[in-house]
Amino acid sequence: MKAIIPVAGAGTKLRPHSYTQPKALIPLAGKTVLSIIIDQLHEAGIREFIFVVGYLGEKIQDYIGNKHPDITAHYVHQYDRQGIGHAIKLTSEIVSHDQVFVVLGDTICEYDVREVVNSPYSMIGVRKVEDPRDFGVAEIGEDGFITHVVEKPNIPKSNMAMVGVYKIIESDQLFTCLETNFRQGLKSHGEFSLTDALDCMVQMGARFKAFKTESWFDCGRKETLLESNSLLLKKFATPANSSDYINTVIIPPVSIAAGCSISNSIIGPNVSIGENTSLNYSIVKNSIVGSFSNLVDIVLDDSVIGSDTNLHGETRSLNIGDNTTIDLG
Repeated sequence: MKAIIPVAGAGTKLRPHSYTQPKALIPLAGKTVLSIIIDQLHEAGIREFIFVVGYLGEKIQDYIGNKHPDITAHYVHQYDRQGIGHAIKLTSEIVSHDQVFVVLGDTICEYDVREVVNSPYSMIGVRKVEDPRDFGVAEIGEDGFITHVVEKPNIPKSNMAMVGVYKIIESDQLFTCLETNFRQGLKSHGEFSLTDALDCMVQMGARFKAFKTESWFDCGRKETLLESNSLLLKKFATPANSSDYINTVIIPPVSIAAGCSISNSIIGPNVSIGENTSLNYSIVKNSIVGSFSNLVDIVLDDSVIGSDTNLHGETRSLNIGDNTTIDLG
């Protein structure tokens, strides 16, 4: 079985961060979105990965090479972003009749990955949502098998949203449906949708069983990214010790990466700080701070600060990309 992880999206909802950093590499609870996904699948026995990359794809490749040398990684470039269906279609030659496990590159879910991998059925992860109109939606029969899927329906017939995790046994049929939709120009909301290909498979007789995820972390927007960071810190964060830093108070949960210099500050709760970052005379809570940044005399709350950023002054809520210098004094 091969895993396919599409990470070619521009991440427009997370700008300015996604101008210089793929959203899959934004630090989250001491890890990255991409690392959490890879670790989940690797622990379930998957060793071969196909990454569909595009904008800033070289950063994805460098990251995988440095952080995950124990996997077999293939890279497919999606130069013309035409949707997730188009991204998956580009992997057909590498997949070569194998079963596939597809996880969208901004999707973190909690579920029994090994159970899904070993299921005799194709599987689609779902979770109940209040307003399903912004999601791909699955209609599920009483036997637990999916009867129909539709992308962002105006009038949903189900409140079970697809979370972006798919185990597909019939990969040949998947690529046949993707090719047919592409040839016919069948798009949903202006893009070639994976959902449309999955529905094509269902109508051709493929059997997909729905599985419910225990949790689903949204990493696509600043507000939900911070909420996800808070929840994941409770699961992944290694306790930080105030005594490791000069005249500093740590209020858990907090994740502080290696090489950080922190003094005369209050950090936490719900803070992730990237490696080799310096903070002095600062108060930071409910925030994400990237690597190689320098913060002095800052009060931050509900903020996302990119890497290689210099901040001097005082403020309360910021959303700042990489390579930025701001003096608020």
